[in-house]
Amino acid sequence: ETLKAFDREVNEFVDYMFGPRDARVRGWFLLDSYLPTFFLTGAYLLCIWLGKKFMKNRPPFSLRAHLIVYNLGITLLSFYMLIELILATWEGGYSLQCQNLHSAGEADIRVAKVLWWYYFSKVIEFMDTIFFVLRKKSSQITFLHVYHHATMFNIWWCVLNWIPCGQSFFGPTLNSFIHVLMYSYYGLSVIPSMRKYLWWKKYLTQAQLIQFLLTIVHTLSAAVKPCGFPFGCLMFQSSYMATLVILFINFYIKTYRKAPSRTAIKETPVTTEIKNGFHKDYFAAANGFQNNKKAQ
Repeated sequence: ETLKAFDREVNEFVDYMFGPRDARVRGWFLLDSYLPTFFLTGAYLLCIWLGKKFMKNRPPFSLRAHLIVYNLGITLLSFYMLIELILATWEGGYSLQCQNLHSAGEADIRVAKVLWWYYFSKVIEFMDTIFFVLRKKSSQITFLHVYHHATMFNIWWCVLNWIPCGQSFFGPTLNSFIHVLMYSYYGLSVIPSMRKYLWWKKYLTQAQLIQFLLTIVHTLSAAVKPCGFPFGCLMFQSSYMATLVILFINFYIKTYRKAPSRTAIKETPVTTEIKNGFHKDYFAAANGFQNNKKAQ
């Protein structure tokens, strides 16, 4: 009874802050109450903290087979979301500049169902960090990495409850495309015989930043020419994406633009991933993915 009362108070407060929820998604798994999303996020952060302590005096796990299955699974899920979002928005005649929440009828419901999977995929992607912990890759568990994973899951709970379709489609469509490339790359990099074919990794770095910038431009376009999509949501999304751009650029400058010291040059073997203009830590820090050296 105490938990139910607490749950009721939390959800009443959230409703007070954001207004009435979209009735079309009521009853969908994990959406009616904020507590499951909150507790899963707390469990994620706790697992990082406790996991590091647990692994401190233990040898790292290899997890090669697990990584192959995991990366393949996320790749397939991302591909499904990409195709389904394209088909659903095409069916609904979605406007690229600004799309409201109710004009496309059944197509809006179809988009919302895909975006629910996008929301749920964010809790699955917590495993990115758990794999780092079990493999003792603590240097990869950066602020950017944890911030991105924890906030996305919570933000998309709000999106699904209040703006589950319309203008919300664009970011997940781009991100699903990027994830198809990224997770397929890291799945293939686990297989030693495939690594010589993975010449395109440096372009993924550029694609990630382009994704953030395009999402901001698309979001602000609806503010310039309104179509009924909530203005506050547009401003919040733009602000959040701006934080990712700032953190990413800061990381990018530190990783790519700083001239290496003479000591670093001497210590860096010729086979390091830096020689191709791509630093192995980037994707780990930005999205928690594994590179080929970690998969050995």
